[in-house]
Amino acid sequence: MSRTLVTLGCIVLVVAAGIHCLVYQEFTATAVHASNLPIALQSVFEVAFLSMAWSWIVLALIVLVITFGEARLGKPITLICGFAVLIQAVFTVPILGFFIGNEMISAASVLIITGGFLFRGSRVET
Repeated sequence: MSRTLVTLGCIVLVVAAGIHCLVYQEFTATAVHASNLPIALQSVFEVAFLSMAWSWIVLALIVLVITFGEARLGKPITLICGFAVLIQAVFTVPILGFFIGNEMISAASVLIITGGFLFRGSRVET
């Protein structure tokens, strides 16, 4: 059950990252480049937008490797990654408000955290 929840959370997180990149390419990039922002700020906006999506992909991959690998510290690493995503969601709500991205990464983090708490000790069976 724990692996299923964690895997679902990782899938939701990767899908959210993909949507984040797609939305940037299709809508946001055009608006940013057409704005009167200085070029440096346009670049910073692009890097920040795409870096956030990249961090979600990396965290999901770390959690999947830990979940299906034989890591002794699987539970704490999974929980740290799950809470990292939850913290990102919580801190972006006051700035950006509620939207589908926050809801998706919140759901992903809750799935990962719940699955992480359901892990039973070490993954190594001796």
